[in-house]
Amino acid sequence: MHFGTSWYPEQWPEERWSEDLRLMRESGMTVVRLGDFAWSRLEPEEGRFALDWLARAVDLAGEHGLSCVLATPTAGPPVWLTERFPEVLLTGSDGRRAQHGNRAHASPTSSRYRMLCARIAEQLARRFGPHPAVIGWQIDNELNMVSYDDEETGRLFAAWLRRRYGTVAELNRRWGTVFWSQEYTDFAQVPVPVGVHHPSLQLAWRRFLTDAFRDFLGGQAEAVRKHARPGQFISHNVMTAQDDYDLAAFAADLDVVGYDFYSGHLDFPDLGGHHDLVRGLKRRPYWLMEAQPGAACWSGVNNALDRGEARRIAWSAVGHGADAVLYWQWRGSLGGQEQYHGTLLGPDGRPRPFHAEAVQVGRELAAAAPYLDDSAPAPEVALLQGHEDRWAIEGQRHHRDFDVTEYWMSLYRPLRRRGVDVDVVPPGSPLEDYRLVLAPGLHLLDEERAGQLTAWVRGGGRLLLGVRTGMKDTENVLLPARQPGPLAAFGVTVAEYYALDRPVPLTGRLLTAGSAAHGPGADGGAGAGAGASVWAEWLEVDEAAEAAGAEVLLRYGPSNGWLDGRPAVVTVPHGLGSVTYCGAWLDEPTTAALIDRLSDEARVHPPLPLPPDARDVELCRRVRPDGTDVLVVLNHGDQERVLPLPSARTDVLTGLRFEGTVTVAPNEVRVLAAP
Repeated sequence: MHFGTSWYPEQWPEERWSEDLRLMRESGMTVVRLGDFAWSRLEPEEGRFALDWLARAVDLAGEHGLSCVLATPTAGPPVWLTERFPEVLLTGSDGRRAQHGNRAHASPTSSRYRMLCARIAEQLARRFGPHPAVIGWQIDNELNMVSYDDEETGRLFAAWLRRRYGTVAELNRRWGTVFWSQEYTDFAQVPVPVGVHHPSLQLAWRRFLTDAFRDFLGGQAEAVRKHARPGQFISHNVMTAQDDYDLAAFAADLDVVGYDFYSGHLDFPDLGGHHDLVRGLKRRPYWLMEAQPGAACWSGVNNALDRGEARRIAWSAVGHGADAVLYWQWRGSLGGQEQYHGTLLGPDGRPRPFHAEAVQVGRELAAAAPYLDDSAPAPEVALLQGHEDRWAIEGQRHHRDFDVTEYWMSLYRPLRRRGVDVDVVPPGSPLEDYRLVLAPGLHLLDEERAGQLTAWVRGGGRLLLGVRTGMKDTENVLLPARQPGPLAAFGVTVAEYYALDRPVPLTGRLLTAGSAAHGPGADGGAGAGAGASVWAEWLEVDEAAEAAGAEVLLRYGPSNGWLDGRPAVVTVPHGLGSVTYCGAWLDEPTTAALIDRLSDEARVHPPLPLPPDARDVELCRRVRPDGTDVLVVLNHGDQERVLPLPSARTDVLTGLRFEGTVTVAPNEVRVLAAP
């Protein structure tokens, strides 16, 4: 477990450095991140490297007992570079070339820029790779620059298409370019897409960008690895809002995923989903590389976090698998675009009020570290979520309110409110560790992926398929078969789909009579309050599935005439497991009832049974290789909660021992280990 901050010694007089590092150490910090925007100081002129000042800063940090994560400074090219080589500046989607004076304004597809980035990375690695205080490297910072130039980027895109498809005829066949007379005769004719475009072209462009970003990062990582001492890790700080490239493919080249997390106010079921997505990129713990120290500076309203909120955000991250919490940044910059951003020290060098809360976080992390080291969440539930499926749907929503992230979150929230840990992982991930798999929006489907899911269900797994499953092949072209395409062998197909302009009522036996969510319906089922919105699919069950014991859990009520009385949610036994096809975007209580049913069938239970009124309690579990575990319990509400405790536990933050029940005060954190 590490605790630290981002430090920019180049912005301050050197005689101040020792005082900063002393304050960091007194704050409980163990690590500093530095160098990420210092290119103009590290290479003030082309080919003249000035690394001595950074060496003195790293030496001094080590003397104060602080480890260092060095970042390559390539998110902020110096002015000499963009002046001498203006071709490295990216071209925006509006066709205009970027100006110097911001950050992330160079093109990752520029061969010149890649060469210069690899060179500065290698210079840093030669100097600091052997340094005992350096434990890891961050390559670049929040990669998000995309260049739409037709020269170098367009040429590279054409070459990428040639490698993928071999011939233009094959591209035309797989994309269906005969529509609107879009057939090509040369790869060079395929445009860099701007705005609404051919769905297959848009998907190919995102795949190309993923490979381009991997190459950009890989060139620097290769230069660093040649000189890094054993044990130093390679990282990059991603943001889940970045959607130009596939984070999972990108993370494959990293040793540790870093995550920059700026949340606004804490909404634990939603924000936990993003933590679980980041952890799921490699299915291992990650670093919270940048956490928000009070307020950001780029929102419409840059509100400060409530007192104690950042502490709960930090512990929520740790509960979800973060092995480090670093605040951005240590001291407020006097100049530049982020002058108003929250920091631990003010521009006068004195601690700001938030500093005291950060000190508390550091003290608590140190107390809990012996219990958390070498531990990780061990969920029995996976939620499949892939960038390519999301790109395909977002490019053709068919309903303005079909937000893919909100859709998968609607299935994730009920599990987290029960205290059930979830892995959010890319489609195609190994499934043998899971009892229940949720697959909302598994839009692009091929026989290989369908075969993996089918075999897992046959072996005893419980699978939930969501709307828009199996509509297209992996080139973003409609399949010449009904949904769910290669998964139709389960015996449920989609006769028709509907973007809903008004809610549709639901009836059935999914929700029991007297349900607190809705109350009993006429048939003892879902009740008048149950309904679907945004999207609905008319499901059909074949004779083989009916003979196997298929059960219709919900039907549509009176609607548009087409859906009336048709199956909306169907469960079909298959081998030792079962598949539930949910053909509607269900309301929150109905979704919760479905998730509860599937969890019970899959024998998935939280480590503590949370009472129904404990909706503000977040429960996370981390497990060590020997099977011992730690429970992180956070009360995000304003009322005290008393939770049942199956076995005695000790709160490692306070030393209090609990038996039978554990009391969690409003806005409090408990870290419970076996006594």
